[in-house]
Amino acid sequence: MCPHCRAFITTDDKICPYCQTEVAPKPYYRRPPQDALGGLIPHARFTTVIIMVINLGLFAATVLRNGNPDLTAGTLIQFGAKWHPGIARGEWWRLVTAGFLHGGLLHIGMNMWVLWDLGTQVEAVYGTPRYLAIYLMSSITGFMASFFWSLSVSVGASAGLCGLIGAMIALGMRERSSYASAIRQHYLIWAGYILLTGLLGFFAIDNAAHLGGLTGGFAVAYVAGTPTLSRATERVWQGIAGVMVGITILSFYYMAQYLMASR
Repeated sequence: MCPHCRAFITTDDKICPYCQTEVAPKPYYRRPPQDALGGLIPHARFTTVIIMVINLGLFAATVLRNGNPDLTAGTLIQFGAKWHPGIARGEWWRLVTAGFLHGGLLHIGMNMWVLWDLGTQVEAVYGTPRYLAIYLMSSITGFMASFFWSLSVSVGASAGLCGLIGAMIALGMRERSSYASAIRQHYLIWAGYILLTGLLGFFAIDNAAHLGGLTGGFAVAYVAGTPTLSRATERVWQGIAGVMVGITILSFYYMAQYLMASR
């Protein structure tokens, strides 16, 4: 039935033959996001900037608590590092908070530099809900892999960053074009460099966290795909992103409780 003149029409009609009104279903439309803070933060980087602010804020807090930028394992454990005994006794929130902590200036500097560039690319391709889901879930899978592989204290955004690399590789796997092939090749090289650097022992790198993050990011992104015209599908990923943000907030709450108790 035509929504305008109420005449009976077929489902194949795109325009009502009686009143000439367009009756085809409207595609899903996402309103372009606006710049934040009066244009100081471009919308393309807004989510990435928020993640960076959390990382930098926690780094400043750990340095103040520690007394200098060369952070000790004890300080990082108090703030929610991946700590095997703690997770083993039920402190699951460490699998989340560890991804927002860093061990020194070089550590956070390198990770934030990569996040500034890579995060923007992934959000542009996958949209904000999928970007958040990929980043937060891959960070958790990275530290889960680290928990099962190593007893060492571990922190860093690199598990989530490897998840973003995995997401770009997944994009290259799903799409069938020369452009997608180039993306896949480019980020496979990135992943290879990171894993090789860890294996050669140039830095104190948590290889299990990197591999777990890469695998988790690839899996989530491959299932998620890129934004579609379906409102229902987009609402599902908005819901998943909301759940992940909620878990992150809850984890920070437990971290704060642990921190206050350890004073």
